[in-house]
Amino acid sequence: MTPQRIQELAFLRRARDLMDREYALPLDVVTMAQHAAMSPAHFSRRFKDAYGETPYGYLMTRRVERAMALLRAGASVTEACMAVGCTSLGSFSSRFTELVGETPSAYRARSHPAVEAMPSCVAKVLTRPRRSRTPSAQR
Repeated sequence: MTPQRIQELAFLRRARDLMDREYALPLDVVTMAQHAAMSPAHFSRRFKDAYGETPYGYLMTRRVERAMALLRAGASVTEACMAVGCTSLGSFSSRFTELVGETPSAYRARSHPAVEAMPSCVAKVLTRPRRSRTPSAQR
């Protein structure tokens, strides 16, 4: 790995850390790219190469992950949606369903005894939503 690639990965990590930390803010690709000291188009390409998903996809995955914890704690779907920085309940519900495999309401309604019994750091890793393969990739 070249020194330039290592430096690029460090800059990409800055932007990823921003998304992890400030997921509830209205982040856009321009802002994220500024943290990585790259143009928005170059940042989007390099981020996807490094992390396997687009910057927006990564941000939404983090938001859904945080919403899952809020829903398990008893927050309403609307409260969870707004708390994680989403402004459209419909878009949030669609993305949540895509990543988790069930609607936010269904996720909130069922019990989560295994998650409640484990330390939060373990629960965070085990309940992290994973993007499934896209329909076009399954063919």
